[in-house]
Amino acid sequence: MSIMEPDLHKLKINDPFLGQYQQLVRNVVIPYQWDALNDRIAEAEPSHAITNFRIAAGLEHGEFYGMVFQDSDVAKWLEAVAWSLCQKPDPELEKTADDVIDLVAAAQCDDGYLNTYFTVKAPGERWTNLAECHELYCAGHMIEAGVAYFQGTGKRALLDVVCKLADHIDSVFGAGENQLHGYPGHPEIELALMRLYDVTQESRYLTLVKYFVEERGAQPHFYDIEYEKRGKTSHWHNYGPAWMVKDKAYSQAHQPLTEQQTAIGHAVRFVYLMTGVAHLARLSNDESKRQDCLRLWNNMVQRQLYITGGIGSQSSGEAFSSDYDLPNDTVYAESCASIGLMMFARRMLEMEADSQYADVMERALYNTVLGGMALDGKHFFYVNPLEVHPKTLAFNHIYDHVKPVRQRWFGCACCPPNIARVLTSLGHYIYTARTDALFINLYVGNSAAVPVGDNELQLRISGNYPWQEQVKIDITSPVKVEHTLALRLPDWCADPQVVLNGEAVTGDVRQGYCYLTRCWQEGDSITLTLPMPVRRLYGNPQVRQQAGKVALQRGPLVYCLEEADNGAALHNLSLPADSAFRVFEGKGLFSHKILIQAEGFVQRVLKVESQPLWQYDRAPTTREAQTLTFIPWFSWANRGEGEMRIWVDEV
Repeated sequence: MSIMEPDLHKLKINDPFLGQYQQLVRNVVIPYQWDALNDRIAEAEPSHAITNFRIAAGLEHGEFYGMVFQDSDVAKWLEAVAWSLCQKPDPELEKTADDVIDLVAAAQCDDGYLNTYFTVKAPGERWTNLAECHELYCAGHMIEAGVAYFQGTGKRALLDVVCKLADHIDSVFGAGENQLHGYPGHPEIELALMRLYDVTQESRYLTLVKYFVEERGAQPHFYDIEYEKRGKTSHWHNYGPAWMVKDKAYSQAHQPLTEQQTAIGHAVRFVYLMTGVAHLARLSNDESKRQDCLRLWNNMVQRQLYITGGIGSQSSGEAFSSDYDLPNDTVYAESCASIGLMMFARRMLEMEADSQYADVMERALYNTVLGGMALDGKHFFYVNPLEVHPKTLAFNHIYDHVKPVRQRWFGCACCPPNIARVLTSLGHYIYTARTDALFINLYVGNSAAVPVGDNELQLRISGNYPWQEQVKIDITSPVKVEHTLALRLPDWCADPQVVLNGEAVTGDVRQGYCYLTRCWQEGDSITLTLPMPVRRLYGNPQVRQQAGKVALQRGPLVYCLEEADNGAALHNLSLPADSAFRVFEGKGLFSHKILIQAEGFVQRVLKVESQPLWQYDRAPTTREAQTLTFIPWFSWANRGEGEMRIWVDEV
C-alpha cells in the first residue's frame, strides 16, 4: 500500500500539552537558536555558523570556527522554521529564513559542492576523509531543510540548491571507475536522499542511497584506503591517531548490513542509517533490507532500550554496549539518538502497520525528547541520565559527560536544533496515511484533512493526553467518506475501550491497532478511553542495574524521584511492593501535570559523619516511613541542581 505524506498546512496541532511545546519552539526556541547561530547568547559557547557561511560566500573575511559539522546547525534551524511556518505563518521569520537561504546559495560552489569548513579552511581536501569529516552528513541535513522548506512554503530556492548538491554527490560517488567507492562516516545522507526522492521522484537519488547502504563494510575497506591515501592523517587528533577509522563499528561500517546481528556503535549513526534503510526497503520492495531492519530493530528494543526511550548506554563513542547492559548513571542516551529512534520508528510504521513501532516512538517523544529541553526553551540536555548524584559529578570523571542541569548551548550543538525540528514536525508522526486506512499513532490534539480517493477525510482529535485517559476523535468531513480508521492501542494500556456514536465497539484488532471501517460523515464521534493507572515496571532479570528495583509509569510517561521533593540521598529511599498510589495535579511549575505520591521508607543514619565506612553484624541505619513524591521524568532539573533517580529499591 502506498504512503501519503501528511500535508502539514492542513494539519493544525492544538494539543493543550504538546501544542504548548510547539508554541514554545515558535516563540522562544527558534529566535533563541537564531541568536545562538549569530553568537548573541551571553555565557554560551560561540557558534559562528552564520559567519562561516558569510565567509564561504565571500561576503566577509575571517577563519572558519567550530566543529567540522557546524553547517548542520543552520540546516536544522531552517527545517524547524519550515515546519513552524506550516503551523503559523510569520512573514518576518520567513524573510529571515529566505535571507539565510540566499546566503547558503551564495556559499555553494559552481559544481554544486556545499560545505563551509572545506570551502574556507581546506578547499584541497574535499571528499578525502569520509570516515571523520561529516561532509555527507552536513549535505544530508541541508537536503532535509530544502525538502522541508519547499513543502512548508512552496519556495524552491533551497530545494534547487540541494538538488544541485545531490547531483554533485551523485557524480562523485558510485561504482564507476572514476568515482569514489565510499560512504559517510556519519549516516544522514541516506535518509535525506530518500526524502528528496519522495519530492522529486528522481530515481538517481534512490539508486545512490542503495549504493551507500550496500557498500558499507565491503573489503578492502574504503576507510583504510583513504587513510593511506591522505598519509595516515586524522582530523580528530584528540582521540588518538585514526580512532574513527579503526573503530569501524562506531561508523556502522564494520561489516555489511546483511551480516550485522546487533545494534552497535554510535547510537545516532545507527538509527539515522536504519531510517534510510527502512525507507529504501519499502520503496524498492527489498525483502532482504526489510529483514535487516526487523532484525536490528528487535535487538535494539528488546535488549538495548531504556524505559525512557533512550538508546546508547555508554559515553565512549556515544554508543550501544552489549545486550542487557543498561547503566542508569553513566548512560549517554543522547537527545539526538531518541529523535533518530522516532524517525526509524516512523519509517517502520510505513513499512508495516504494527503498533510496537508507535509505542517506542511515543516512549521516546514523551520522555527523552521532551526532557532534552527545559520548560523555558532556553536550556538543553545533550545526555539524558536516569540517575544523577551531582556531588559525585565534579570529582568522578566517569561522569564527565553528565550534566546535573541543562546547558545554554553546546560547542557541539546538534541536539537543540534537532529537538526544535522534531517538535515542529510532529504532524509527520501522528498519522500513517495509507490508501487502505488512516493509522492514528499518537493521540496529539489536532485537526487534519487526509486525501481518500477523490475526497478528503477530515477529523479532529481532542483531549488532555497524556494526563487524562479520554481521547475524542470527531469526523468533520462535509461529505461522506468510506474509509478505515486504525486506532493504536498502547502497550501500556491493559483495558482500552472504544465507543462509536455512543455505542461500545470492539473493532477488528490486529497488531495493536483497532480497525473501524464505515462510511464516515460529519457528526460521527469516537471516544477512546485509555485507563491510566500507575504501573510498576520491572527490568529483565539479565539487566543487573535494575535488579531489586522498580520504576513507575503512568500513561506514556516515566516518573522519577527528585531531591527537591524527597531530600538528598535518594538511594536510601525504598518503595514497598504493596504501596498504593495517589495521583494529583501539581502546582506552579507542575501546573496541569499529574504527580504521584506513595508511602515508602527512608534509611536514616544517626551521626552520619562519625559512622565508619563499614561495620560488622549490624546495619548502621534505621528505617522510617516517608512519603515519596514522583514527578514526570521529562520535567526534572527545572528547579535547580539536585539528585534524581528513576529506579527505586522495592521492599
